[in-house]
Amino acid sequence: MSDDTIRLVTIGRIIRRRWRLLTVLAVVGALVGYGTSLLFPPRYTTSASVLLPGAWEERELLTQAEIATSSVVVDRAAATLGWTGVSGSELRDRVSAKATDGNIIKISGTADTPERAQRLADQVAQQFVAFAARLAGDDTESAASTGPEALRKMVVQTSRRITELADAADPGRTVESVQGRTELEKLRIALQEAVKKLDEADPVTNKSNMVVMGQAARPAGEAPPTRTQLIVAGALLFFLLAVIGQLTAARMSRRLRTEPEIAAALGSALLGTVDVPGERPAHRPEGSGPRARFRRLLGLDVRWDIPTPRASGDEAGRLIRYRRVCARLRDRLPAPRRLLVVVPEGDEIARRAAEQLVAESRGDRSPTSSGSGYPVLRVVEVSVSQPLVPDRGTESGALVVLSAGSWTADELTGIAEACADGKHEVVGIVVAGAVRARTKRSAGHPPDDAAPALAVPGHAAGGAG
Repeated sequence: MSDDTIRLVTIGRIIRRRWRLLTVLAVVGALVGYGTSLLFPPRYTTSASVLLPGAWEERELLTQAEIATSSVVVDRAAATLGWTGVSGSELRDRVSAKATDGNIIKISGTADTPERAQRLADQVAQQFVAFAARLAGDDTESAASTGPEALRKMVVQTSRRITELADAADPGRTVESVQGRTELEKLRIALQEAVKKLDEADPVTNKSNMVVMGQAARPAGEAPPTRTQLIVAGALLFFLLAVIGQLTAARMSRRLRTEPEIAAALGSALLGTVDVPGERPAHRPEGSGPRARFRRLLGLDVRWDIPTPRASGDEAGRLIRYRRVCARLRDRLPAPRRLLVVVPEGDEIARRAAEQLVAESRGDRSPTSSGSGYPVLRVVEVSVSQPLVPDRGTESGALVVLSAGSWTADELTGIAEACADGKHEVVGIVVAGAVRARTKRSAGHPPDDAAPALAVPGHAAGGAG
C-alpha cells in the first residue's frame, strides 16, 4: 500500500475490518474527554451592552473597548462584587469587550455559575460607564464643563448689546448708519450659528452620556467546551488517530505485494498463481494464549490492508490453474523428482493451496510422451522468524507457496537461505490468492478429471507427509 492513493474505499475497509478496535478506542477517547471535563469546571458566559451616543470613529470605539477591560474598571468591579478569593487580576481573564455595529460596546463576563456571570457582566458595564463619565468630566466642575455654558451667556449678552447699538444708530438717515446696522446684524447671526455648532459638537454632552442597555441575560447553558463536547471530541480524536495509525502502519509496511518482487526475493521463477476459495480473511494466525485471544477479540488477527477477495470462477477453472502449475513444474525438471512444498508458517491461504497442489500431483492421470508424470510433493511449514528446512534426502528441491502481501523481503530471503542450507534448490514459486466462493453446486457426479481432496498429515517443519 506504500504507493497507493488513500481513497474512501480504503477508509471503509479499515472501518469494516477494524470496527472492534476502533470502537474500543472511541470509548477510551470518550472516557478521556469525560475525565478532562472533570478537571475543568463548567463555565457560563453572558454579555451586557453599552450604547455610546453621538458620532464615533472606529478607532475611538476600539479605545473604549480597551477601557472597558482595563485594570481600573475591572478592579472597581471586583471591589464592588466582593467575591472571596477572586481578585481583579483573575477577573481580567474572565472579562472581554468588543465594539459592534451601532456604537455598542458588548462586555462579556464568564463565571462558574449563571448568577455570577450575570452579575459580573452588569457590574463591569456599570463601572465602565462611570469611569467614562469621569474621564469626560460629568461628575466634576472642571473648566471643560463650565466653559461652553459661560460662552453661551457671553453670546447672549453680546447679542443684546448689538441690538442696543443698532437701535441707537440713526436709522436710515445716512449711508453710514445703514451700513453699520447691517454689519451688526451679520455679527449677531454669526454668533448664533457658532453657538449652534458648539452645541452640536459638544463632546461632553453628546459623548459622555453612555447608557447600559438593560441587564445582562442569565445564561441558560454552559460556555463551550461543554462536557458533552469534550466527550464527543475525545471519542472522535481517538477514532481519527486510530485510522491514521492504521494507514501509517500500512504505508510503512515492507511486505511484498507484487509477483516480480516476490520472485526476486526468493531468487527463483514464478510458476503461476492459484486461487483458494473461502470467506475467511487471509493470514489469520492461530493461537490459544491470552495475547492471541485478545487479538481475535479486537479483530487484529485479520489483515485489513489486503483487498477484498474477488469473485471466484467455477471449480473446474480453479483446478485448471493447479494443473498448469504442476505441468510447468514437471517441464522444468529433467526427471520426476520428489520436492518439498515450503509454506511460511501461519499463511493459511498458502497452506490450503499447497494441499491442493499435492492432491493434483497425486491424481495425475495424464502421462507425457516420455512416460513421466507430476513430481511427488510433500508440504512443510517453515517459521519465518527462524526458518529451518529438512536436509536433502528423498526430496531434492523446494517449491515455495505463499500469499502476496504477507511477508517482507527479508523473511522470504531467510526462507531461500534455509532451503539452500538444506541442499534444496528453489525450483519455483507459486502465489496463492483468496477468492469468494460461489454458491455450492447441486449434488451430482464430480467431473471425471477432478482429483480427490486429500488431507496431508505432518505440516510441522520437517514432518513426514
